[in-house]
Order: sequence, then C-alpha cells, then structure tokens
Amino acid sequence: MMDQHQQAFKEEAYELLAELETSLLELEERPEDEEVIGRVFRAMHTIKGSGAMFGFEDIAAFTHEVETVFDLVRNGKIPVTKNLVNITLAARDQIKAMLDASAEGGMVDEFRTAEIIGVLKGMLPEAESSSPEDPQPAKEATKEPKESFEVTYRIRFEPDRGIFMRGINPLSLIKELRELGPCRVVAQLANLLPLEEMDAESCYVYWDVILTTKQGIDAIRDVFIFVEDDCELKIDAIDSGDAFGGEAGSKRLGEILMERGDLSPEELKSILSQQKKFGEIAVANGLVEPEKIVSALVEQQHVKEVRQERQSQESASSIRVPAEKLDVLVNLVGELVTVQARLSQTSAGRKDAELLSIAEEVERLTAELRDNALNIRMLPIGTTFSKFKRLVRDLSNELGKKIEMETSGAETELDKTVIEKLNDPLVHLIRNSIDHGIEMPEERAAAGKPAQGTIHLGAVHSGDSVFITITDDGAGLDKEAIRAKAMEKGLIPPGVELSEKEIFAQIFEPGFSTAKKVSSVSGRGVGMDVVKRAIEALRGTIELNSKRGEGTTITVKIPLTLAIIESLLVQIGGDRFLLPLSLVDECVELTDSDIEKSHGRNLANVREHLVPYIPLREKFRITGDPPEIQQIVITQVSGMRVGVVVDHVIGEHQTVIKSLGRAYKNVEGISGATILGDGAVALIVDIPQLVKGVEAQSLQ
Repeated sequence: MMDQHQQAFKEEAYELLAELETSLLELEERPEDEEVIGRVFRAMHTIKGSGAMFGFEDIAAFTHEVETVFDLVRNGKIPVTKNLVNITLAARDQIKAMLDASAEGGMVDEFRTAEIIGVLKGMLPEAESSSPEDPQPAKEATKEPKESFEVTYRIRFEPDRGIFMRGINPLSLIKELRELGPCRVVAQLANLLPLEEMDAESCYVYWDVILTTKQGIDAIRDVFIFVEDDCELKIDAIDSGDAFGGEAGSKRLGEILMERGDLSPEELKSILSQQKKFGEIAVANGLVEPEKIVSALVEQQHVKEVRQERQSQESASSIRVPAEKLDVLVNLVGELVTVQARLSQTSAGRKDAELLSIAEEVERLTAELRDNALNIRMLPIGTTFSKFKRLVRDLSNELGKKIEMETSGAETELDKTVIEKLNDPLVHLIRNSIDHGIEMPEERAAAGKPAQGTIHLGAVHSGDSVFITITDDGAGLDKEAIRAKAMEKGLIPPGVELSEKEIFAQIFEPGFSTAKKVSSVSGRGVGMDVVKRAIEALRGTIELNSKRGEGTTITVKIPLTLAIIESLLVQIGGDRFLLPLSLVDECVELTDSDIEKSHGRNLANVREHLVPYIPLREKFRITGDPPEIQQIVITQVSGMRVGVVVDHVIGEHQTVIKSLGRAYKNVEGISGATILGDGAVALIVDIPQLVKGVEAQSLQ
C-alpha cells in the first residue's frame, strides 16, 4: 500500500515529467539555450532526489544516469544533439512507465531500461564513463569543481515547520553539503517551544552552515533544489581572496561579534544608531536635496513592502488537492443548486416576505458558490496543447515529413473533466492532419510551398463555450475522392446532389477512409467517426472546412463545463424538458394554419426562410392534444438551423446534469436529466443526436 508521501512524490513526478518533455522539445529547437538545459537538469535532479527519499530507488538510480549526462551538457562537455534529445525523451517515457508500474503493480521492461542506460553511457567522454558495477565515477562527474579557487559561503537553511510531514529529512541535506568541502554547522534553537507545547511532527530548528568549497554556488543550490519551496534559503559568499581580492570580502567587526554571540542584535543596533545615517551625511555635504532623500526612502520602503507582500502571496498561492475531492465538491454544489431552486419555488408560492428574503439571499450565495466551485476545476488548455508537440515531432519523423506545430490561446480555460475527455479526439485529429493533410517535403516543394508544413492549434472563448481549431497548410481535401468513396460504401444514394459541407461531413461516417494503404497511422477506417461521437458526448460540435491545395481547418466547439449548464425549460403535455441554451437561437410561434400551409412537411417559414422542425410530442410519443399555438425553439446544429416544437416555453433554468444510468444509456435524443425545484424529474434533450436520427430516417 502506497503511503501519502509516496503518493505526493508520484503526483509531483508526473508534473515534472510533463515539464521535462516540454523543455526537451524546446531544447531541440534551441540547443545552446543554457536556461532550458538548466530546466532539464533540475527536473532530473528533483526526480532523483525525491525518488531516493521516498523509496523509489529504481527510479532514482535510472534518473541519475540521465542527470550525469546533462550535468556534462551543462558544463559544456557534451553538445546537445538530436540523438541526445531522442534518448532523453525515451528515458522520460521509461521513468513514467516505472511510476505507472509502481501504482498498478505491473512489471517494468528491464531490457528497455538497460538499453537506454547503455546508450547514455556511450555518450559520456571516456574519462567520465563508468561501468554498471561501479557508478561512482559518473556520480563524481556531477560534482566536478567549477572554480579553480575556494570560496567560503554562509548558508542559512530554515525549513518550513511542516517539512517532516512531507517526508523530508533536513539532516540528509546537510550531510550532502559536507560532501562539497570542509564545513561547520550551527543549529539555531531560538524557535524551540516548551516541551508540552511542541508538536512532535514539526521542525523548530534551523541551521547556519559555513562551507568552503570549489564547487561554486550552483552546486550548493542543487543540494536544496527539491525542497526550495519548503524552506527559506540564503547563500552569501563571505570570503575569497581570489574572487574578490584583498579585504573586499571581509566582514565588519560588529557582524562577526554578533554571529559569535558576543554582541546582541539590539546592542549592535544601539551602537550603529549613534552614527550619522547615509542620507544625513549626503544632505550635510550638500550632495542631495532633503526632498530627494525623502522620495528615495519612500520608494525604498514601498518596494520592500510590495516584495514582502508578493513573497507572502506566492508562498500560499496554491494547494495540491486530489481531483476526486473537487468532483465531490462540484456534486455537492449541484445538489445545493437543486435544493435552492426548490426553496425559491416554495417561497414564491407563500406570502411570507421574510422567507422570500432568505430564499433570495440563499440563491445569491449558491450562485457565487457554484461559480467558484466550477472555476476551481478550470485548467488552461495549454497543459493539453504541450503534449501534442511531442506527438507532432515523433509522428512527422516516422512519416519522413517536416512539420512545425504552432499554438495560440493556451491560456484559455476549460473544466478539468472536459480537458481529460478532449485529449483522445484531439490526438486523432492531429494525427489525421499530419498523415492526410501535410504533404511530403518533395511534394510541397513541387507545389511551390515551403518544405516544412505547419499545424496550428488554437483555442478561444466564446460565451459559455470554447472553440478549438486545428489548421494545416497541407493539400486540403479532395471533394471528388470523398464523394466517390462515400458512394462506393453506399453512404450517398445515386443521383443525390450534396453541398461541399455535406460531402466533407461523410468523413465522420463509420468505416470511412480514403487512405490508399493501411499504416500505423491511418487507413483502417476508424478514427473520425469515433472523434465525432466523443465530441458529441461532450455536448460539442465539429465542423470541417477545406480548400484544395491550401489546407484544412477543423473547428471543435465545446462547452466550458459538463457539471452545470444554462438551459431552456419547456413543457409538452404534463412533461417538462430542458434544451441546452448554448444551442438556442430564438423562439417563434407555430399555429394550426402554419402547419396546414406546409402540407404535411415539417417546415416553418421564419422571416422568408424555411426552417425544418422536429415535433417533440410526436417524436417522444406523448399522448394528448397540442395547444392551438405551439412554440418552435430554433437551434443551431452543425451550422444548420433546426426547430424543435414544444407546447410551452417556460424560461431559462440552471441545470445540474445527472446521468440516466446504464438502462437508459442508449435512449436516442436524451443526454441526461435533472431535478426541478418541485422535485420532479426533467429530461435533457440531446438536440444534435435527435437531428442526426431524423436525418438517418429520411435517407431510408
């Protein structure tokens, strides 16, 4: 059974691996960028150190081999090459496989691990390499002196009181410092409490360390790299004749006396206060006007306060919470919204001003709580976008194509659940753009295009939805080839003329594929129909536009959240239904005379435009006679206006979505249900599925 500290390490490691992948892809583009090299090294160092501390010895030992190579890269001894990036990405995948195996109790491919280590060792200079039986020389390579002279540093290491709860032992860090050179350690006990007030799991001690080393300040920071967010760390160079020359690095007498305990800070302050201050001397000598001194002091104090406040905010700006707890919170908020609607309806039916006032206040607070709970689950979609850069890189190399991926709108936020369910459909779409869209370099050159193709992935907010676009500058879609393939498969009846958009829509039919040969990427007749079903399951839509020879754009429209939606409450007979408000354009009346004019066809004339409609009473087989004047709720589905006929439109409603369960999972035209304020159940109409079903019937 994995304890909470090991689980915390795993969560942090997965985040570091995602960051590592992004950094490696950046490094491939900018191999000389020292900042990116440093990010790669720090990620490896953190995984290694934390892994060893929490009992993941296999991960620590494996990561150490990669860290050894990148320490030499950092020191300029090994250049960054495509092969190095490739093997490091493979090592990153292997670390992830080790983490997955530790969680699921699976087996790790030891042969693959040994293969990667062998390649990494082959990249080391002969003097730096080591055998698997004696890894010590490689370890020492990470601690090669970076300076030709010794520097003495004063280190103040003040860990957070809760550091023990995160499974970190500060003494192991101090022990690692001792390996860098001669040092003296002084434990500071000023924060100790009386024994009866102390918490046995809290750390009250901090340390001052005087260290003399040739390793440089970076080696010291590397020791603390995986606890830097859990401590206050201050490192000052206090002595080095070669570095600073003469007495430039020496301390004042008062500082030495205070550090030794011969003089208290208050006594030192008292002595110093008897001397004139810098500003007083500057004014006395006529060098600066008093007003300028006051202005500078005000600026100094202001900057100091702002920095302190920022540091305080940053130290408590985030907290790690398991996703399951957020899901429980949103479910509880959903239940609260339902109860609040019931309270509002009950209070409206009674002539009690006090009860009505309480209901209005509860409604306001519930709305705020709902918005905040949903915002907590919002994540920038850039976390998903960054994963696709690796996909584009690997797949373009496999197919022998040159492709660059561009992104925009990475800061656009979506519900965590939506992002998770959107990952697979986007992978399918990007793979299709790479395989079917972007041509081979020689074909692009012959067509007068740059040899390197481009795929652009963008996201933008629009109301309560997000539009995600995948655009490539490839060959575009062959309309005639799609039509011929669709007719061959019987998807288009002979003699039927379709618009360009309708022809492109055939791509989303099950089993449709225009690939000439089956490959690891495409040609098996699966993919785009799966994508469409997955998008529609998220209450989204997908559209495709293309220009032959110029490229293709796929637009996916997705709601911000799946938990609570704004909807339109309607009634048919004694039953009530909900229509997603994001799809609704307008509501118009439908009279008996309008029905007679259409001669049995379900068409309505709306401002000189014919709009097809679906009578829900007939579709859902609801008994009884409709009213003389019905209502058509006109919606937008895949760029087409379609009406839904109901008896009455009641108004807008805040809907908490509930699933129908396994028995009703395949009911056509219904996507879920909700509980109304009076306790009754109302079904949520799946308009895109309803329209698709009617279209399929009309073609039969």
